[in-house]
Amino acid sequence: MPTVPTQIRINQDVKRDVSILFDELGLDMSSAINLFLRQCLIHQGLPFKVQKPRFSDKTLAAMQEALEIENSNSVPSYDNMDELKKALMS
Repeated sequence: MPTVPTQIRINQDVKRDVSILFDELGLDMSSAINLFLRQCLIHQGLPFKVQKPRFSDKTLAAMQEALEIENSNSVPSYDNMDELKKALMS
């Protein structure tokens, strides 16, 4: 089936992160977009619910804190449970 070039604009950070995800799934960006578009056709709409999230302020604050911890170099991380246990016992 012939294909046509299509240009889209994507936030740079989103593109970087989703490219990593797609690579882990064995997909390239073009294949992932085609998969999404085919699912739209199958569902005759978006293949997921689109709605405004309804999180409490407490939940939003916890989510923000989790992101800050994830991106912080000052918070230790562990590759396995043994390393975590050792750190907890010291």
